[in-house]
Amino acid sequence: MSKCPFNHTGIPDPFEQARTEQGVGFVDDQNDPVMMVLRHKDLRKCAHDWKTFSSAATPGRIVVPSEVNIRNIRQVPFEVDPPLHGDYRAFLEPWFKRPLAENYRQSLRQQISALVQESLQQDSIEAIYDFALPLQSRALTLLLNIPYAEAEVFISWGTHVFRSEDNPLDGSKAQVLYNYIDKKIAEAEKSPSDDIFSVLLATEVQGRKLTHDEIKGIIVLTFAGGRDTVINMVTNTLAYLGENPESLTRLRKEPEIHNRAIEELIRYFSPLTHMGRVATKDSEVCGHAVKNDTRISLCWASANRDASVFENPNEVVLDRKLNPHVGFGFSHHNCLGATHARVIMQILLDELCQQVDKITLGDAQENIENWGDFQRKVGYHKLHIQLSK
Repeated sequence: MSKCPFNHTGIPDPFEQARTEQGVGFVDDQNDPVMMVLRHKDLRKCAHDWKTFSSAATPGRIVVPSEVNIRNIRQVPFEVDPPLHGDYRAFLEPWFKRPLAENYRQSLRQQISALVQESLQQDSIEAIYDFALPLQSRALTLLLNIPYAEAEVFISWGTHVFRSEDNPLDGSKAQVLYNYIDKKIAEAEKSPSDDIFSVLLATEVQGRKLTHDEIKGIIVLTFAGGRDTVINMVTNTLAYLGENPESLTRLRKEPEIHNRAIEELIRYFSPLTHMGRVATKDSEVCGHAVKNDTRISLCWASANRDASVFENPNEVVLDRKLNPHVGFGFSHHNCLGATHARVIMQILLDELCQQVDKITLGDAQENIENWGDFQRKVGYHKLHIQLSK
């Protein structure tokens, strides 16, 4: 297996200079410009201030790149402001906390353990399509409480379930997801079960049943919100442990630091770069004017490298004790799927420590996002690895 010629995980911070000097950056997104909020303190302040910086804009507009041209379904509760946002979360949070249950964790462990064992039997695997994508797709069947076999459908969609990998304006993939969800809702209406579709059909908000579009918006968010982010996190973790074998050895010897290590890897790799908001009035951020009905973005990846908050921010410190990262968002819009993602990472790390002695890295193609003057590596398009015992 040929050794990849570049540094896999020493990822630079492209926002450092702009964060230090201006506190913001700028990017044009489909003729709808975005001011990127780069400092940890400013980001948290804006995230709290939903009355000024709203999530309840035109569906798709707070996403960067914008999905306005390919989506008219509002993702719930992601694109909703308080107080209605809180009403949605009140019934959704118990469902999304299910990964903490022991039977859920056991099922997820069986999935991940089997995948690691299968990978150990191969001379090499491609970490995204042979490992991270199947892992995420199979785990999603547990979150949705649907048959395991459905994972094959999700795997066939590739790393994005909503937009084309190479064209953010291509809406054909969204229609595939819409058709799948409509079919599942119709099946649940005819034969209710204990899956998420049936549960949502029986759910009320503010004294009324959820509409079809509300249910669809919740499911769209569940599919899209944790897809490429989990895939990036899993793949970056494999690359990090391959390039830093001493870290895998340490994690094997010190299981007590696993949770801190997971939070640190989430901080360092920040699988989602940023998320937008739309100004409801003229305002300012870090001394820069923000006009009514223009967009800002909360740049999680920049805030997670802010040296005023994190000591040695450009290093992975596996046992970092103070780690107020915003890798899962912040304030009332903190990621609903964070519990599921954390449990995935906990079990994956545990299984790698138990089953794998060495991860050898091979050829790779990096996934570089271009945000105006900023180029940020978020993961890989391809990464060949070998797991060995």
